[in-house]
Amino acid sequence: MSSRAIVDEVLGRAMAREVWTTSYDKVLPVTIQDFDLGAVLPAVFYMFRFGFRRGKGRFLEVFAPAGGTLRERRQSATIDQISRRLSETDGFERFEGEVERAILGDLLLGFCLENRGRELGRREQVQRVAPAHHMASWVDLPGDVANLRFVPEMIVSLLADQKGEFVEQTGEDERAWFAVGRGFERNILLEAFSQGMTLEGLLADRSADKFQEDSEVGLDQLLMVRLAQGLGQAPEKLKGKAGERISNQRPIAEKAAREFSEDLRHFVRGYSAIIPRLAFVGLLESCMALGLTTIATSAIELLLEWADTGMIRERADQRPSELFVDCSNGMDRDLRAIAERSFDDLVRRIERFPIVLMALRLLDHHARHNSKIKKLAIPTWPYATAWLNLLGDLLLKHRPEAGFIHELLDQKAMELAERLEEDEPDAASILTNDGAQANPVWRMAEALTLLQERKNAQGNVMSMIDSSLMVNRPNGLALKRPVIRQLFPGEPKKKRDARSLVLSDSALDYLAHRHLLRSGDKPGHRPVSFHEFLRTLKDRHGFCVDASPRNLPVSNELLRANRTALERRLRDLGLLVGVNDAESMKRLRPRFERPEKHHGLD
Repeated sequence: MSSRAIVDEVLGRAMAREVWTTSYDKVLPVTIQDFDLGAVLPAVFYMFRFGFRRGKGRFLEVFAPAGGTLRERRQSATIDQISRRLSETDGFERFEGEVERAILGDLLLGFCLENRGRELGRREQVQRVAPAHHMASWVDLPGDVANLRFVPEMIVSLLADQKGEFVEQTGEDERAWFAVGRGFERNILLEAFSQGMTLEGLLADRSADKFQEDSEVGLDQLLMVRLAQGLGQAPEKLKGKAGERISNQRPIAEKAAREFSEDLRHFVRGYSAIIPRLAFVGLLESCMALGLTTIATSAIELLLEWADTGMIRERADQRPSELFVDCSNGMDRDLRAIAERSFDDLVRRIERFPIVLMALRLLDHHARHNSKIKKLAIPTWPYATAWLNLLGDLLLKHRPEAGFIHELLDQKAMELAERLEEDEPDAASILTNDGAQANPVWRMAEALTLLQERKNAQGNVMSMIDSSLMVNRPNGLALKRPVIRQLFPGEPKKKRDARSLVLSDSALDYLAHRHLLRSGDKPGHRPVSFHEFLRTLKDRHGFCVDASPRNLPVSNELLRANRTALERRLRDLGLLVGVNDAESMKRLRPRFERPEKHHGLD
């Protein structure tokens, strides 16, 4: 019998189904796995436009040959097939020839679509759609919105900033920057990506979004419009067990979540109309990468502290993980080595994170089914801080209900150890070793994580962080390379991935322009010194340039070299000026000037 089947029998199928996962939405309302950040925005457009999660569309119906299995049809939806189908429509006269279709295919691959595994070529399976225009929301790629790991849903809930359990349509007279289900002009993100669009008909009509043919748009936007027009209508809302409604659950890292929402709002308001379209999309990706990374590392820090104290730190005191930034882009071996050591320290600390999540799921199950705790009616959304604090009290036996829960888990641990003793001796030893760990919650959590294959659970966390960082991507925040290295003294050297935080030019461009904006509704830019910029990177995102991260001392010589490298890069990008070498005279300047006008909600 498999270990999962034994867990089902001992814990009960309902409880086992709840805990046998890697995620916990009250901490991070996403599936802890890899995702493609570049494919998130089209799904966000759809959810803002219609107020529901995206379901089945007509992409395969229109662009894949009829017949065959679903997998075969997906594989047949290639750039060649799409360009051939588009060349037969009215919008692509004179593209009937082989050369012309090849040019059309290359344009689609360059601006609108992405092959599976980011492969080049026109005969690979198309898997993702790029956010070239609002009409990208009509293209149901990836085919299952759940493949985006609920990241679009979390972004929509953060930006909409509503109070209920689910994201609802914004009221007709309600003021909001990111209105839901109210069209383009009421949502600044949709407005930024809806050039040439009007609404004709009811808001809920999936074919009501119309493109005005006399509008002036870029080639990338026009290609996306034509691609979507070939589909005829937007996808239907999601049906079935997964549910059409958008959860309003927020990450436990409340400070980082609110700052991400604020950053994206200010950046879109300030620059969507003045930064060239392709550059703006790249900077927006860097904005989301920074926000999601800060949210993820802040949540990890909060949970690791919760494991010791049983309390979630107050919002004002929340901090992300501190990581050393290699400002030389990997060119300086010493700076790269420090950055990789800094990231390795985070990786080692993350090893405990899946166990903490398992402990939370175990406590959550018992707390939700306890009649006395039910009567407390503690809200778990939008933020579940109070609920996690209650679970911390149960963990540390600070509540009277904790005794029964601990006793029950201790009993289940003994029963499970007896069933696993022959096939899973390591897990059985953890469950029975109350001398090493007296708390049955931790014994059960560690054993279940081991049965899930702990390396896979930790790998899923690292995959989520890699996806947030957009590792090795043009607009990303980190680099990864294979190395052969001894991780711990006495262990043999092994091939592994070494990661280092390296801000791309796009990320630096975004950071400079975002923090140059005046706060609130004030127009224009504010003066920002180079020193203030470095302090903001550390305080807001945990990115250390001229300061040592916690638990990793760095020599003053290397810190000065790193600071100089960043200063040089900012000057090369046209983002830093200074009349002499005096630190007080070095200040940031924008490459794109914000229009001097009011940006209020009127």
